[in-house]
Amino acid sequence: MSAAFDFLHAMIGERPIEIAAVILGLCNITLLIRRSIWNYPFGIVMVILYMKIFYDAKLYADTVLQIFFVIVQIYGLIHWHNKRDATGLVIVRRITRSQAFAYAIIGAGGVGVIGTAFSRLTDAALPYWDSTILVFSIIAQILLARRRLENWLVWVGVDIVAIGVYWAKGLYPTAGLYAVFLVLATVGYFNWRRAYKSGEAVDS
Repeated sequence: MSAAFDFLHAMIGERPIEIAAVILGLCNITLLIRRSIWNYPFGIVMVILYMKIFYDAKLYADTVLQIFFVIVQIYGLIHWHNKRDATGLVIVRRITRSQAFAYAIIGAGGVGVIGTAFSRLTDAALPYWDSTILVFSIIAQILLARRRLENWLVWVGVDIVAIGVYWAKGLYPTAGLYAVFLVLATVGYFNWRRAYKSGEAVDS
C-alpha cells in the first residue's frame, strides 16, 4: 500500500498547474470527439498553462508550440462557428492523397531543421523528439481547425512520441494525459469517420 502511495505521489507531486492543465485537456478532447465548439475555451486555457510547464522543463519546442496553439485555437473557434450543421456540430471533411504526401514531406523537413536548431543553439532536452511533437502537432492542429478527419491519425502519432518524451522528463501527469489522449484520438477518428460517412460532410 505504501509503495503504491509513494508511486502516486511521485506521479503527481506538487504540481497544481500541471494537474489543472491535464483536467482541462481531458475536457477539451472529450468535446472535440463530440465535435462541439465548446472544446476551444478549455483548450485555450490548457495551452497557456502548458507554456509555463514546458518552459520550466526546458522543452522549448513545446513551449513555442503552445503559443501557436493559442493562435490556432482562436482561429478554430471562429472557423467552427461558421461550419456547423443544424444540430450545432461541426461538419467533417477529408484531405486528398496529394495533400497527405505534402504534409508528410513538410513535417519531416521541419523536424530536421528545427531539431538541428534547438540542438545547436539551446540546451533543449531531446531536441529532435521534441521537434517531432512540435511540427506534427502543428500539422494536426491545422487539420483539426480545418475539420479534416485525418487530424486524429496525426494526433495518434504525436501522442505516442509525447508519452515517451514527457515520461523521460519526469512530467508523469502529462505523460499519463497523453496516454489517455492516444486512446481518445483513436475514438475520435472512428467517431468523425462515422459522421463523415453518414453524409454530414457535404460542406466545402
